[in-house]
Order: sequence, then C-alpha cells, then structure tokens
Amino acid sequence: MRIFLAVARTESLSGAGRMLKLDPATIGRRIQRLEEAMDVALFIKTPQGYTLTEGGQRVMEPALRAEQAIIGAEDAVTGPTDSLHGVIRIGAPDGCANFLLPQIVAQISEENPALEIQIVALPRIFNLTRREADIAIAVSAPTAGRLSVKKVTDYKLSLACARPYWRDHGPVNSVGELKDQKIIGYIPDMIFDSELDYLTEIGIGRPTLASNSVAVQMQMIRHGAGIGIAHDFVIASHGRVRRVLPDEVALTRSFYLVRHADDRKVARLNKFSDRLSDLLKSEVQRLEATV
Repeated sequence: MRIFLAVARTESLSGAGRMLKLDPATIGRRIQRLEEAMDVALFIKTPQGYTLTEGGQRVMEPALRAEQAIIGAEDAVTGPTDSLHGVIRIGAPDGCANFLLPQIVAQISEENPALEIQIVALPRIFNLTRREADIAIAVSAPTAGRLSVKKVTDYKLSLACARPYWRDHGPVNSVGELKDQKIIGYIPDMIFDSELDYLTEIGIGRPTLASNSVAVQMQMIRHGAGIGIAHDFVIASHGRVRRVLPDEVALTRSFYLVRHADDRKVARLNKFSDRLSDLLKSEVQRLEATV
C-alpha cells in the first residue's frame, strides 16, 4: 500500500523511487505483484505517467485510511512531545510559497530540528485526496471532498509599479487611464481560481505582459516593465515598488488552510497546522503594516 500510494502521488516509478529511496525497477515489480495479488490493474501507463485505473481509484481511499491509521499508531507510541518529527509537505500557490512560507518554515524548523518540511509551489489547486500534500494553503475555500477547511487570514493587494516606470510613464490618475499603460497579470486561460482574476474585477482587459507565476509577475513589476496587481506583503519587501491608485484599487483576499478530514486525528499534523496558521497570520500582518 505504501508503494501504491507513492506511485499514485508522483505518477511515476522514478518519482515513487525517490520518495521511498527504492530502485524504480523494484517499485515496478512490487506494483506488479500487488496487481496480481488483487487480480486488478491499478495503473495504466500514459505519456504523462502512471494514471490510476478505475480499480486503482477504488483502492485509493482504503489505502489512505490505512496510512493514517499507521501514522496515528506512531503518534500513540511516541506520545506527546514538544518537538515534531517526520516529513510534512505543504502545497501552496507560489505567491505564498515564495514570499511568506520560507521565513515561516525556517522558524518552525528551528523549533523542531527533527522535522523535515517540504514546500510544493504550484499555480493550481492541490488534490489532498491523492495526498499531493499533507496541508494545502488555498485562496478560496474548497467545497468538495472530505476536507477540513480553516480560514487563516485576509490579505490585501494593490496596483503597483516600480518607481522608474512611474517616472517615465506616469502619472495615472484613474483606473480608466490604465488602458494606455503596460499591464502585467496572469495568463488569462491559466487562472486556476476565480479569486485570482484581479484584472477583470477592476475592469482592465488582457495584460500586456503575463505569467502564471506571481513571482515572475513581481519581477516584471520590479524591473519597470509595467503596472500590475501585487500582494501588499510582497510590495513591502521591494523598496523600489510603489502602490498606484491605492484609494481606488484595494483588493482583499483570504488564505485558507486545507487538510484531509482524516488527518484531524493525527496529533503532529494538528500541532503543525496550528503553528503554521499562527505564523502565517502574523507574518501577513507584519509585512502589510510596513507598506
């Protein structure tokens, strides 16, 4: 079951091998033996990797329950402890992953030397049922699936540009005047959550310069390529970037901490989640106060 879950999560024998520190050929043989023992094909190999068959999808939930039962047993044996251990993977949109999580996990790691923390920064929604991550940070609250969802904090976004761009192309006195400016934003057909469709909300058309990455957009802004929507907590760490039309354009969004419902029984994930939530909220507040 452990090997089955690793292949399902990574969608490859090599990825599962790296996760479990086993040879990919060994992973393949184990999966083959499991399929023979269960008399069902669990995966189909496609150009994109190993995809669960219908039979594999039916096995997934019992396998996850078995995994959580083992983790719960380990917690019961080790008992309460002030220090966390093991591996915990966080999935987050890249704005949060690039500009908030590094300093937060550095502090948690300092407090818990035996803990290995992994950050997966991807511009998409994470699938916790397949255990792509133990914990996900999302910009909207999911409504489907057996998930535990907790709102962590609100955060603010503003129009922003580098001071040299403002000097050479400004001033801009209203949102209507932005049509004559170079606009930076998300690639429209790669916006994975409606909460990120900022430009449509403020009545601006397609961006002149676009990326699916917040970090890339911020670098474009920082280097004077144009005006874009930026998180206030990111603007705070870029001295050459200023807000534009702050009285007219001030957006508010939220971060949610999402976990699989079964994980509420796992003490170390509960403790980690509480600490992550507290630090995420305080870091957003700290950075926004400096803008």
